[in-house]
Amino acid sequence: MLLALRLLESSFARELSRVLDAPLYSIQQALRGLETDGLVTGRAVGKTRVFSINPRYFAREELEEYLGRLAGAESELQARVAALRRRPRRTGKPL
Repeated sequence: MLLALRLLESSFARELSRVLDAPLYSIQQALRGLETDGLVTGRAVGKTRVFSINPRYFAREELEEYLGRLAGAESELQARVAALRRRPRRTGKPL
C-alpha cells in the first residue's frame, strides 16, 4: 500500500482499494495503522480523508527513495496508477 501511495503522492481509501484490488475495509484498517505509527498522515477534504506519506516522518526521504526503487520493478502497479482518472468528468459529458 505504501508503494501505491508513493506513486499516487496522495490518495484516499477507495482509490487505493481500486488500484490494489483489495477490500476497502482492509485498506482502511491498514491506513489507520500506518497513521497511528506516523508513516502516513491524513487530512479531511470535504467528506473524504486523503492520505499521503507523512512529511514529518523522521526517515521520510529514505523511505521515499526505497519505495521509488521498489516501484521500478512493479510495472503492473505503475500501469494501474497511470490508468487512473484523477480529475472529475466535465459536467454533461456522456459516459
